Amino acid sequence: MKTNRFEIDMIHGPLMPKLISFALPLMLSSVLQLLFNAVDIIVVGNFTGSEALAAVGSTSALINLYINLFTGISLGANVLAARKYASGAYDEMSDAVHTAILTALISGCCMILAGFFGSRPSLILMGTPANVIDQSVLYMRIYFLGMPFFMLYTYGAAILRAVGDTRRPLLVLTAAGLLNAGLNMILVIVFHLGVAGVAIATVISQLLSCILVLRILMTSDGPYRLDLRKLRIHKYSFLQICQVGFPAGIQSTVITFSNTLLQSSVNSFGSVSMAGYTAANNLMSFLYVGVNSITQAGMSFTSQNLGARKFRRLDRILIDCLILEVLLPLFMGGMGFLFGPKLLGIYTTDAAVITAGMEIVSITFLPYFLCGFMDMFPGIMRGMGHASVPMILSIIGTVGTRVLWIFFYFPHHRSLGELFLSYPLSWFATFLMQSICFYFVRKITREKYQAKDSLD
Repeated sequence: MKTNRFEIDMIHGPLMPKLISFALPLMLSSVLQLLFNAVDIIVVGNFTGSEALAAVGSTSALINLYINLFTGISLGANVLAARKYASGAYDEMSDAVHTAILTALISGCCMILAGFFGSRPSLILMGTPANVIDQSVLYMRIYFLGMPFFMLYTYGAAILRAVGDTRRPLLVLTAAGLLNAGLNMILVIVFHLGVAGVAIATVISQLLSCILVLRILMTSDGPYRLDLRKLRIHKYSFLQICQVGFPAGIQSTVITFSNTLLQSSVNSFGSVSMAGYTAANNLMSFLYVGVNSITQAGMSFTSQNLGARKFRRLDRILIDCLILEVLLPLFMGGMGFLFGPKLLGIYTTDAAVITAGMEIVSITFLPYFLCGFMDMFPGIMRGMGHASVPMILSIIGTVGTRVLWIFFYFPHHRSLGELFLSYPLSWFATFLMQSICFYFVRKITREKYQAKDSLD
């Protein structure tokens, strides 16, 4: 199964060391992606001012709302490629690869149009203050020019993860992250381009990551080798990718919509609270990539072992992943809580902004392991090929709880702390529903594959 030193054999041998070996580079890769935005925030916060910081931060939820549908579909490419790879269906895997890459290119081009024409109306609907909206629009329009590069990297990295290769995407993003940081310094500090400078730096960095990951795929000797002459949408592969990826994308999009509503509530407190939320939310993103890297590991390992009919390993994968979902968030959340003021001080020297950020940190960081639990069960079920019901439950649990909180509780208890209590409450509610759903999905999946094998 393992054909080069970058791949991980997911279907043989002990699981915990391999899960960590898979998840750690993936987490570091995601951290580097976050640093694209973090460096933007740090540079504009320290060298341009709090209004520019609020302008960049006010776009994060909206940007995610636009792109999550298409990035969610990349999970379908990961699951399909992993299953075909483990089962030895290499021709079908090749079809999946070329379908996924062309889908990424088309969706990225569509996002350019969505970002250019939809940025100002969407920011107005979110109640973005007049003193920052022009800078927010400028940042978004430039940022979205890099969407084709971002999508191609995302789908290419998903294909590499399907065969256990998380180290080369890390190397790619290391190079891109260094370029992004250097360009930020030059364009903002030297040329005084403000939010336009950080957006341009991000686009150029995304171009580099896109070129490097496509080169890896094009020079590979494995069944996931990319040949540009073979790019086309294979209907069967596309439908299978969408079967898993489309519900995952809708789930991410709708959850991000609830975060956009929350962003609108934060906006009502003014630019200081907006800047505090920007910094705290960026720190929280580092927690999320930790738990999500474990979820991605669980999904890929589940998909390959299901393709190889290694049913006994599936329960062990879930148990080991849940152990990691407790240990990592408790450590990272605890450190974030203890050193919160110093960490927030990286983004801004404004004491009022730091105070606002700590009000959010104190509510969300310590119980963050609940988010890991909430994230893990849908990830495992996607690896089994079931995504629709987990999507519905995530929307009901996460979005439903937050929407009810924002519209019925928050108006009577107006503070950032009270607003962000909706996070741990929604994590816990969703986790309970997803764990019950998993019990039935696990049973149905085993019976389905055992019946199929008996017919073969």
